[in-house]
Amino acid sequence: MRLTECHNFKDFRELARRRVPGAIFDYIDGGADDEVSKRRNAAAIEACDLVPNILRGVGQVDLSVTVMGQKLALPVYLSPTALQRVFHPDGERATGAAAAKFGTMFGVSSLGTVSLGEMRRAHSTPQCYQFYFHRDRGLNRAMMQSAREAGVEVMMLTVDSITGGNRERDKRSGFGIPFRPKVGALLDFALKPLWGLNYLTHERLSLPQLDAHVNLGGTTMSISRYFSEMLDPGMNWDDVAAMVAEWGGPFCLKGVMSSQDARRAADIGCAGIVLSNHSGRQLDGTRAPFDQLAEVVDAVGDRLDVMVDGGFTRGNHVIKALSMGAKAVGLGSYYLFALAAAGQPGVERAMALMQDELVRGMKLMGARNVADLSRENLRPH
Repeated sequence: MRLTECHNFKDFRELARRRVPGAIFDYIDGGADDEVSKRRNAAAIEACDLVPNILRGVGQVDLSVTVMGQKLALPVYLSPTALQRVFHPDGERATGAAAAKFGTMFGVSSLGTVSLGEMRRAHSTPQCYQFYFHRDRGLNRAMMQSAREAGVEVMMLTVDSITGGNRERDKRSGFGIPFRPKVGALLDFALKPLWGLNYLTHERLSLPQLDAHVNLGGTTMSISRYFSEMLDPGMNWDDVAAMVAEWGGPFCLKGVMSSQDARRAADIGCAGIVLSNHSGRQLDGTRAPFDQLAEVVDAVGDRLDVMVDGGFTRGNHVIKALSMGAKAVGLGSYYLFALAAAGQPGVERAMALMQDELVRGMKLMGARNVADLSRENLRPH
């Protein structure tokens, strides 16, 4: 199977499955506990039907949106995700380059494998920083200052990961940070020689956002253990309000699910929120973000920008969210499998397919721009 044979998310997922070791594939693909929420995210989107309009004279389609003051050419952005250079040696460099090519926002994680500064110098497209709130308040202040000095536009605080989700696939494979394959998994890694060659011949993996502050002691720490031991479960609204004031620019909470919390985010001055259950990787059994979208947009859509992620793998999925009132949709595993399978060319192909699907879908919906979409275009099953 070749990259040119990939025409949708399932194809990228299959190509990644063939090319990367199982432990890495499962880290991208897996959820928490029984993975109920992971499946529900996609099912919720599918359970909503589109009702197109006809004869609207859709000669040209404008896909641009403005989110938290950032002008995006597409109503999708590349969500910040951890450990991208484990998936492919290009990592965040591929992600940022693809985002820049398509004129949209991308993010770098606290657990990113390329520094904020390098990515900011390489690309002028809007960049957000996915921030994890650590027990060490000095570390938090230092990381925010680094982001400010790098010129990052949007601070995106993840609020649904104050402790680690029960990701059983990772427990079985031993996936952790720094990444060190388990002896029992060496056969699987041997069967994926290209990944192994890339791993051995490229620069050593590091966590630039954390390396100056966190000593992992040369041992492997599971992702769950990192969340449980290093992040602060005592984080509260006062802490976040102080961060919003200190940052002084667009501030976003990622992982909001209730309208009550959305109102509090607006009250403390957040410019945006991302409705998210961490793609079903934290608390299993949660409601799908798409199913919460209308309620939250109605509650705070006039006070801040509401975004959403979790299960969006098609252009028509994005159109449903935009019709419901979302300002933009975050893509995660959609581009990560393409990255793992083929690096920057993979991410660019995935984004090109998404762009084509959005343009075609908007034309078939009779919508010239995002403002033409509304809930009149939606019906539940």
